[in-house]
Amino acid sequence: MLESMFPLGITHYLIGGLVIGCGVSLAYLTTGLVTGMSTLFSSVWSFVSRLSFFQEPRIAGSRRWRLVLALGLVLGAALWMFTLGGGTPVHTAVQPWQLLVGGFIAGFGARLSNGCTSGHGICGLASLQIPSLTAVIVFLTTAIITANIVLRLGGT
Repeated sequence: MLESMFPLGITHYLIGGLVIGCGVSLAYLTTGLVTGMSTLFSSVWSFVSRLSFFQEPRIAGSRRWRLVLALGLVLGAALWMFTLGGGTPVHTAVQPWQLLVGGFIAGFGARLSNGCTSGHGICGLASLQIPSLTAVIVFLTTAIITANIVLRLGGT
């Protein structure tokens, strides 16, 4: 059954998880900041938006550090693409309108839950926060239900 769920194996997922865990731990130990992606997104927006939400001290105060993190994510993806990825970008068969709708839904959910899957799932669970456990259970339950609905409606 494991082979049907992970036809390319699980080793690279395990290594990736360990690298992410070490990176998040290093960031927290050296800066005291949680490296969740929704906060990263908001802090980058604080450079261009003067809305009060983006100018809160918890967001604007860490924006330079988080901008470096965002650039590292982009450079890391480029490094992978040109080394292990064979030099060609990975494409999705998902329609652009579906990506846009999904992005708005995920963004709304991240704001509603005060964090995203990476913030709650990696950082929040690692620090044993009960609200993060609740958020992860809701995220996973929603994802499983949605995937099953799409599968039954004939999606891929």
